[in-house]
Amino acid sequence: MSTSTTPTERRGFHFADIRKMFGGGGTSSLRQFGILGSLIVIIVLFEILTLVRNGPNGATLTPGNLINVINQYSFILILAIGMVMVIIMGHIDLSVGSVAAFVGIIVAKSMADWDLPWPVAILFGLLVGALVGAWQGFWVAYVGVPAFIVTLAGMLFFRGAQQFIGDAQTIPVPKGFQIIGTGYLPELDIPLNFNVLTMVLALLGVGWVIFWEIRTRRIQRKMGSAMAPLWVSSTKVVLISIVILAAGWMFATGRPGTSFPVPGLILLALVILYSFVTNSTVFGRHIYAVGGNRQAARLSGVKDRWIDFFVMMNMSMLAALAGMIFVARSQASGPNDGTGWELDAIASVFIGGAAVAGGIGTVIGSIIGGLVMAFLNNGLALLGQGADVVSMIKGLVLLVAVGIDVWNKQQGRPSLIGFIMRKRNKPDAPNLTDFPQSK
Repeated sequence: MSTSTTPTERRGFHFADIRKMFGGGGTSSLRQFGILGSLIVIIVLFEILTLVRNGPNGATLTPGNLINVINQYSFILILAIGMVMVIIMGHIDLSVGSVAAFVGIIVAKSMADWDLPWPVAILFGLLVGALVGAWQGFWVAYVGVPAFIVTLAGMLFFRGAQQFIGDAQTIPVPKGFQIIGTGYLPELDIPLNFNVLTMVLALLGVGWVIFWEIRTRRIQRKMGSAMAPLWVSSTKVVLISIVILAAGWMFATGRPGTSFPVPGLILLALVILYSFVTNSTVFGRHIYAVGGNRQAARLSGVKDRWIDFFVMMNMSMLAALAGMIFVARSQASGPNDGTGWELDAIASVFIGGAAVAGGIGTVIGSIIGGLVMAFLNNGLALLGQGADVVSMIKGLVLLVAVGIDVWNKQQGRPSLIGFIMRKRNKPDAPNLTDFPQSK
């Protein structure tokens, strides 16, 4: 006779249940609270500081500034999506800025000199990025050269190739191509004082949050696993929905002709896609398995070289896309494109909770880490601080973010980052991320 376990929910208020608020319906991570909390504190702090500086209104939480943040930092956030997969594997990619600039100049010249239509030029740029990634992935996966050395060589080679091809000149790109960097959701012929499509997008986001929470609770009930109290799930959904609707309203009520930016749409689509790939596919589980313990993963049948190859190729394709978005936003390709991008992308991933040794990290965490860096840059710029101060503060934030987790491990306390990853595993499928991490 078979028996089934039905999860029970505690009644009333328990302070420990607050920790379950952002844990996907189950237990949550203090690290995730810390990253989100840091982002919220930074935004509120700069809103107050700009309020004091500018008078009646702050300058951070305005439609125009939020649109600028998305437009100015979307390409770094796209790089962070690929970089987190590279770092989970235990590698590093120093070439992404040079690859982005290299693809940008090739795409610009293909439209200017070869008369390629801009949609074809975008596909051509992605193909060039894939070839670059395949080249670097071959050296890493099949020759065995460390990724640090391969991508350091790539950083030097593709930076030189970009300057050689462009001859240190600025090459403009056509209006159609600029849409991917400067475009917005279009206005509908409806007499309303906000962009309808932006609010539709926000409502779809709310609908997805509700659907995902219901689905999560249904799976937990079916599997007999621990469930957060209903009030916790409801409060979480309400809070997230309020944030989505408020952000959607600000994007929808900006100056005439603006709305949610096209680079933001591309970023949103990539976040959804890569979150699904890393969390819900065999390929994603193999990435965590190889990063956690390569030898154990290999003995279990994981083709680690194949995973290495495709992760490096994927990184270069995302770098190619980021480079094209930047060129489209700048309306031209220039000799200094991509400088320092790899450092911002790496910092975003580590601030977002990735482990230096590999095996740990999330797409969402990296995006939050990237937003922390974006709002730091933006807020300091609004306060009139120079690039020297911005650079020093970014360096300190990165050092503290990684240092806190290392200190917790040295004190014999549970790693906050590791706590995230242990609790994110799904109960309905075996997970290869449970391999012990290599020392």
